[in-house]
Amino acid sequence: MPINIEKLNTLIENEINKLSLGDEPKQLYDPLYYILSLGGKRIRPLLTLLSHSLYKENPKKIIKPALAIEVFHNFTLMHDDIMDEAPLRRGEATVHEKWNTNVAILSGDVMMIKTYDLLLGLKKNQFKEVISLFNECARLVCEGQQMDMDFETQDEVSEAAYLEMIRMKTAVLLGFSLHLGAYLAEASKADCVALKKFGIGIGIGFQLKDDLLDVYGDQNQVGKQVGGDIISNKKTYLLIKALELANKKQKKELNDWLSKKKFDAKKKVEVVKSIYDEIGVRQLAEAEMNNHFNNAFASLQQISAPKPKVAVLKRFSENLINRNK
Repeated sequence: MPINIEKLNTLIENEINKLSLGDEPKQLYDPLYYILSLGGKRIRPLLTLLSHSLYKENPKKIIKPALAIEVFHNFTLMHDDIMDEAPLRRGEATVHEKWNTNVAILSGDVMMIKTYDLLLGLKKNQFKEVISLFNECARLVCEGQQMDMDFETQDEVSEAAYLEMIRMKTAVLLGFSLHLGAYLAEASKADCVALKKFGIGIGIGFQLKDDLLDVYGDQNQVGKQVGGDIISNKKTYLLIKALELANKKQKKELNDWLSKKKFDAKKKVEVVKSIYDEIGVRQLAEAEMNNHFNNAFASLQQISAPKPKVAVLKRFSENLINRNK
C-alpha cells in the first residue's frame, strides 16, 4: 500500500485536536492547547509516521508516540521563547507574552510530563529502549540550547562548535523522530541507525538553509524581516565564516558593526551583506549545507525498505530542502 502524506498529516492534526492534556487550573493547561493550536509544519511526528510506514501499514498504531515528539518540540519552543524574550511564535503572541513568564515556565514543565504520558502505551519490550533513546535526545537538545546561549557572550565561535550546536539543538530531534518510527515498526538496527543519520543530516542542512534565507531570502516569501540575524548579531554559519576569513579591513568593519549599540538597521544589513559577498561566505554555506544533505541521502540509500516507499520519504525531504521560507 503506497504512503499517502496527506492522510498522515490529517491523522496528526485530528489526533492533536483530540488530545486531552488537562483542564484545571486553566492558567496551567490553556497554554498547552494554545501553543499546539498555533500549527506549524508538524514535521517531526510526520517523519515518525513516514519511517514507520516504510515497514508497516497502520500508522495509527503509533500515533501517540509520534504526538509525544510534537508535544516535546512545543515544550522546547515555549521555554526557548522565554529565554530569547521572543514576542511572537508563528505570528501570534508567545505564551509568556499572552500569560506571563511564570505561567510559561510551569506550563512548559507540565508539557514535558505530558510527553511521557503519551509514551506510556508502548509495548513492554519497547518501552525501556524508547525512553532511553528519548532521554538522550532531550538531554542533547538542552545541551544545544545552552551552547547557543553561551555563543551570545563569546567573542569567537568556531565553525565546528556551531555545527555541533545545531546538531544537538535541532537535528537530533529529527533523527530521533525517524529512528523512533522505524524502531516501533521493528526495522533492523542497521535501518534504524541509517534513518537516524538521515534525520540528523537533513536537520543540520535545514538550519544552514535558514541561515542563508535570513540573509539572502525574498522577504515576501520568507515571511519575516530579511537580515534579522545580522541586526541581532546572531552567530550564524555566515557570520562565523566571515570573521574567520575576513582580511584586516573587513574584520575591523564587521567588529565595528557588531559592537554598535545604536545603528541604522538597513545600513548594517547592507554593509555586512556586502562583506559576506566579498568573502564568498554564501557559497561556502551552500557547499556545507549541500554536503550534509548529500550525506543524509547516502544514509537513506542504505535502508532495506521497499524502494517506492523510500522514494516518498526522499521526495518529501527534497520538497523541504527546496523551500524558500
